[in-house]
Amino acid sequence: MTAVRGESPDVIADVRLTGAERTDPFGNEPVDVHIADGLVVDIAPARALPRRGLVLEAHGRWLVPGLWDHHVHVVQWALVAQRVPLGSTTSAAHAAAVMGAAQPLPDGRRVGTGFRDALWPDTPSLAVLDAATGETPTYLINADVHSVWLNSAALRREGFEPDGVGILREEPAFEISRRLNAVPADVADPLVARMADDAASRGVVGIVDLDMAWNEEAWVRRVAAGFDALRVSFGIYPEFLDRAMAEGLQTGDIARGGGSDLVRVGALKVITDGSLGTRTAACSHAYPGDPHNHGVITVDTATLVDLMTRATGAGIASAIHAIGDVANSHALDAFTATGAWGTIEHAQLVAHADIPRFARLGVGASVQPEHALDDRDLTDTIWADQTAQPYPLQALADSGATLLFGSDAPVSPLDPWAAMASAVFRTRDGREPWQPHQRLTPATALSASTRGGSATPARLEPGDVADLAVVEHDPLRADEASMRTMPVYATLLAGRLTHIV
Repeated sequence: MTAVRGESPDVIADVRLTGAERTDPFGNEPVDVHIADGLVVDIAPARALPRRGLVLEAHGRWLVPGLWDHHVHVVQWALVAQRVPLGSTTSAAHAAAVMGAAQPLPDGRRVGTGFRDALWPDTPSLAVLDAATGETPTYLINADVHSVWLNSAALRREGFEPDGVGILREEPAFEISRRLNAVPADVADPLVARMADDAASRGVVGIVDLDMAWNEEAWVRRVAAGFDALRVSFGIYPEFLDRAMAEGLQTGDIARGGGSDLVRVGALKVITDGSLGTRTAACSHAYPGDPHNHGVITVDTATLVDLMTRATGAGIASAIHAIGDVANSHALDAFTATGAWGTIEHAQLVAHADIPRFARLGVGASVQPEHALDDRDLTDTIWADQTAQPYPLQALADSGATLLFGSDAPVSPLDPWAAMASAVFRTRDGREPWQPHQRLTPATALSASTRGGSATPARLEPGDVADLAVVEHDPLRADEASMRTMPVYATLLAGRLTHIV
């Protein structure tokens, strides 16, 4: 009998173990993994113990701990399914023409996402966008989500005065994203469910949701409606911190009223600088051709320290967005001053002297390896004069820092195998490896893609929660193409199948 989604196998038969720092004696020999009450209760040579109950035949495939994406904007990523993709546009005129040809959504707006304008040969302007899109409100969201290009009709609709360009950056851009993401639950939730099923098909068992909203309410609603594909840890933004504290939320708590342990309280999320593509990441050296532009610190030191102090006192971890080297120093200083625990999100450009501070302070580096390859040409151009280390994955690992991989979806697709391949091989599309001295070992990359990050070796032992993935190839020995396109045969969440081929 073939197992189906929703069932809980008692045995995963004829599967091979892999992972970091293994202590088991099995090598590459097939084993049977016995599961009960959501836990791995025994691992034995194939057929050494009776195979009782429902058996999932692995046929010699490989078993890994279930994967996590530690940085997702869930609703925004889910809504990509109904937005116009702009990642392949090569100029402002091209992007405007694509949007002009797009069908409006049922609410009368056109929304595109994923454009990368930093190296376009022309400059976005209101005239170009208006000429292509007319009076239909049209919104183009940058791949990094830190800027939005609107036509005159959209600017008027959102209460902004046309300025000749139509580009909004940082907080005004985030506000537009919040408004665009505020779709009815009967629209958003089915798209979220589809996104979660797709994630499960890649071996994902958990995500960190950093949507800019009060996320507990939405997740309780989804679980009540039957959502059961992933574990979720949800972030809390500064505007909701007082509410979270008043209601007694603490990091790690089960969401209230959810009737399930799948959804838990996460960290305070604070965005302290901009992005590379928008040229607003806070850096020690100016951006080329703009000697007065060092990016922006969007949350001053006193405010950041106050937020993190209050969160820490209330039992809430901190997840601090910092991309430029100045912002990373700023964030590490705040961790030092407050005694907060948690992560720095992105850590894309880090001063050499700051790299060992992550481990010293116990601050995790929540990084997105695909961004290194998305941004390699930008980094080599826009950050050419920076003296800090861009995307220092191996340097952080060597220092003892805990790495936690994510996608920042929709900035990059939610795909942990793509992230691992980018971290291990530092290349895609046949190009020469970029900064190969920052490559990670496959074992480190796999561990960084699990719940505990690189501090917890990715291996399986009796007593572990049965959050598992059965995959086609050994990820510790896969080449770049095999890792990037890793077929996942089955995914189990506490022993229950959330995906099966």
